[in-house]
Amino acid sequence: MSRRDDPQIGLARAIRKFRTDSALSQEDLALRAEIHPTSISHIESGRVNPGWGNVRRIAAGLDVPLPELAALAEEFERRAV
Repeated sequence: MSRRDDPQIGLARAIRKFRTDSALSQEDLALRAEIHPTSISHIESGRVNPGWGNVRRIAAGLDVPLPELAALAEEFERRAV
């Protein structure tokens, strides 16, 4: 597996944290972000790395500024190392 294909666990955890803190189900977030619910599940589990467009839609669906989502993802990545 190349580095590019490595799971983005920090991003997965950040998305899940913002979603659960907002009391949203995966289905709720999927509707808001206009992404299939299965994709949200796969992203949060680290099985799929979202593309940039999906990350932007997810941040908007969470009503979280993209830099804030990225900062939490980086924090989770640092903890995982």
